[in-house]
Amino acid sequence: MKLTADYHTHTVYSDGKNTVLENVLRAKEIGLKEIAITEHGFSHVWFGLRRREKEAYIREIREAEKQAGIPVLVGMESNIRGSSGLCDLKTEDYADFDIYLCGIHIVIHYDKPSDFRLGWGSYLRGEMNMKPSPKLIKKTTEAYINAVKKNPVDVVTHINFQCFADAVEVAKCCRDYGTYVELSAKKNHFTDEELAAVVNTGVRFVINSDAHSIDRIGDCALAEEQIMRVGVPLDRIDNIDGRVPSFRFAEYKRTHL
Repeated sequence: MKLTADYHTHTVYSDGKNTVLENVLRAKEIGLKEIAITEHGFSHVWFGLRRREKEAYIREIREAEKQAGIPVLVGMESNIRGSSGLCDLKTEDYADFDIYLCGIHIVIHYDKPSDFRLGWGSYLRGEMNMKPSPKLIKKTTEAYINAVKKNPVDVVTHINFQCFADAVEVAKCCRDYGTYVELSAKKNHFTDEELAAVVNTGVRFVINSDAHSIDRIGDCALAEEQIMRVGVPLDRIDNIDGRVPSFRFAEYKRTHL
């Protein structure tokens, strides 16, 4: 199994350690066909890309693409801000971006005060080894599903990392809307049993490094171990062995912008 492209990497524009150019040159060095730079969304309190930085961010990515000679996608790991599915990549931003990731994070500006539990409520229960309530699982599942239904999301990142949802129901929605489920090589966010159940939905996958430093770009070892252990069909992973995904966001832009 050889990674074709890495679609989830961070730089100094959010909480990564390296520059855009360093990420891109590393991708070229290890033989990736393309790479995405995907900073945390605008509503992240500590690590999000700032709107005032957007033009410089895009310019730096385009310059790195020219210098390295491989495709570089302007991306964002947008924050799901509430159970309504509200994300912080707005329609007016779409023309400036090439790839749309989204996930649940902790320190963000939530849609409503009650949505605070999506991040912090789940995180604290996880830290204290407390079983999540059915209400919390339902609310988190709704947040993922509504985000996929209401936004042209390409990839849902690290489902169930520091949060609790019904992964099978989220995967079914992703399957039906043409959104990929990420298999993260940074952290095991599914148990083996959860991943097997997600596979059974028929959803398609991408493997991403979620790299925050150049030494991890293209690293898919952790995900590969679980993929082989669980028996995930390799033909359902669309960014390995020379294949590149057919992304929903690009199609949306072609027909709506």
